[in-house]
Amino acid sequence: MAINFNKAEFTASYGTVEQLPRSIKPEVAFAGRSNAGKSSILNKLLGRKSLAQVSKNAGKTVNINFYDVGSIYLVDLPGYGFAKVSHKEKDRWMNLIEGYFQQRRKLCLVVILVDIRLDASPLDINMVEFLTELEIPFVIALTKADKLSKSKQSEQLQKLKQQYGLESDQFIITSATTGQGVDDLRNLVAKACGK
Repeated sequence: MAINFNKAEFTASYGTVEQLPRSIKPEVAFAGRSNAGKSSILNKLLGRKSLAQVSKNAGKTVNINFYDVGSIYLVDLPGYGFAKVSHKEKDRWMNLIEGYFQQRRKLCLVVILVDIRLDASPLDINMVEFLTELEIPFVIALTKADKLSKSKQSEQLQKLKQQYGLESDQFIITSATTGQGVDDLRNLVAKACGK
């Protein structure tokens, strides 16, 4: 069975690690700060306007959401950091994210979404270090590229490569508005899952 990005279906939402179903097919997880544009990129990737909820207020994704795209699941993790919620709720999100990664799952790839206009944040650096330690493959999708000129995008990429200590092939420059980098991201997801 192939990956069918355009026929994605929302499967379920889970609020605790204990509720998570057994991993039965390859998964690609999407992680990032609450204001990184995660839901917008997911919708663009899936060719849908509002499958993943987009909000002007950061922190709309509060649970782990699973989307069935044929032969794999895309997994939308709660955003971390920025959102105006209680410390208790932020702790729940972090426990949920860590609990997900520490389970024995068929995880092929994690896409970390980062606003291209911002310097590397300690939270994103922590995520990179956490995934490296667990030996989980990841790529950083730099979002909101439409806000910058092509030359400024290249400049920011060079700066972020240094800040994260990563190579160019671990980044994809994307825009949910123009679709820049979305096909590359689809191809990367398919390749990571052996499809």
